[in-house]
Amino acid sequence: MISADWIAVDWGTSSLRAWAVGKDGIVAEASSSDGMSTLDRDGFEPVLLSLVGDWLGDAVTPVIACGMVGARQGWAEAPYVPVPCPPMVADGCITVAAGDPRIDVRIIPGLSQDAPADVMRGEETQIAGFLASEPGFSWTICLPGTHTKWVQVGAGRITRFQTMMTGELFALLFRHSVLRHSVGGAAWDDDAFIAAVRDGNANPDRLAGELFALRAEDLLHGLAPASARARLSGLLIGAELAAASFDGGDVAVIGAASLGQHYATGLSVIGRKARIIDGAGITLAGLTQAWHALEGTFA
Repeated sequence: MISADWIAVDWGTSSLRAWAVGKDGIVAEASSSDGMSTLDRDGFEPVLLSLVGDWLGDAVTPVIACGMVGARQGWAEAPYVPVPCPPMVADGCITVAAGDPRIDVRIIPGLSQDAPADVMRGEETQIAGFLASEPGFSWTICLPGTHTKWVQVGAGRITRFQTMMTGELFALLFRHSVLRHSVGGAAWDDDAFIAAVRDGNANPDRLAGELFALRAEDLLHGLAPASARARLSGLLIGAELAAASFDGGDVAVIGAASLGQHYATGLSVIGRKARIIDGAGITLAGLTQAWHALEGTFA
């Protein structure tokens, strides 16, 4: 039997992760591909129970969830909290009316910015987890992904942020554009990536033409797929870095090791120092911060 004091849930667009947390830490964990995009509103509770049902006893078990589960299309909408604010806003959490009496579900709110308009869901929990270990950090955080976030942090508060669709643009160009004929495979060319970051950063206004040149170089000069793929990524990241806002100091890059390394390399190309922070335990650390803030509110 698994005895959980509470259950932590990270529910994104394409996946679901859950941890049973006891007095001494994690006692069980589970995951599934039942992300928000695959479910209607009535589907969330059955999916959650199928994943964590064996962790539940007769008493009510608190569940704290973050991510797209709180989106407008999610289980229940957790309204955005405007910045500037701390990344973890406990009093903005909402309670879900679950049908099963064994669970008491709270959803962490995302954050919003009025001008320029921007939103985040899930990243605020990662930032809270990072700041729990580095409360004095007061510079820039980069969270690479499908929609990369650039976040300015000071005195434990998020002051502003900026979202870049670089990851989604790469996927669309890689899979659905004319470039798909030239950039296939998983091989990588570090030198081509570095050169492309430099080009994309120095001349972001030439991006559209530089992208088509990848296809032309393949047709005319047999550009290797590894070089084309790395150059595609480098051009996009370089242009992103040209548009991103930085304050002084290092940039903390939080995320998967491979993508984080690409961003750290790109930042070094333009003369910025970056630290790569393993994102694996960051979300759970942020959910744990929410648990400490909310523990006394559970019956």
